[in-house]
Amino acid sequence: MRRRFGGRGVRRAALLVVPALFALVSCGVPETGVVEAGEPAGGVVPTVRVYLVARGTLVPVPRSTPAPIEVDVALDLLLQGPTEAERAKRLTTRLPRLTLFPQSLATPPATSAPEEAAPSADVVEVTTQGGHVTVQVAASEGELGGLAADQLICTTLAAQRAADPRAEPKPVTVRGAEGRGVKGSGASCPE
Repeated sequence: MRRRFGGRGVRRAALLVVPALFALVSCGVPETGVVEAGEPAGGVVPTVRVYLVARGTLVPVPRSTPAPIEVDVALDLLLQGPTEAERAKRLTTRLPRLTLFPQSLATPPATSAPEEAAPSADVVEVTTQGGHVTVQVAASEGELGGLAADQLICTTLAAQRAADPRAEPKPVTVRGAEGRGVKGSGASCPE
């Protein structure tokens, strides 16, 4: 008995292989080279919450920063005061007028006119000692109490959380030029 191989099965296989080869050879994707299309990808921009005031209540406001998030960077952002868009939403600040103004800030708050430029450290000094953070505001008119102290405390706590989300933020004491301290642990800070 003689068997024939080839017949219909081989022809069918050949008919299926030929289109598959054509599809692989000419997949339809043209060669383009480098395409210029805007700015390079930049990744995530660091954001921290600063606390402003609306109708006598603290309001968290996200702020972007090109610098790594640290407490002094967040406080510099807070000291800038509300932006035009935030003022349009009736957000304000209760921080007293600064008599010295950080050079690192691009524009002073609308409520204060700088009398003298000074480094940030001359206006706000942040120290961490033994599980506690102290924010010393060296040159301001008026006391730092109530909502003004809460703005500084809540912004400091938010910066600690943003800098290290796994760590519990340290309690904060805010001291004004008069030397009186206001302590806070974040109980009055809205999320």
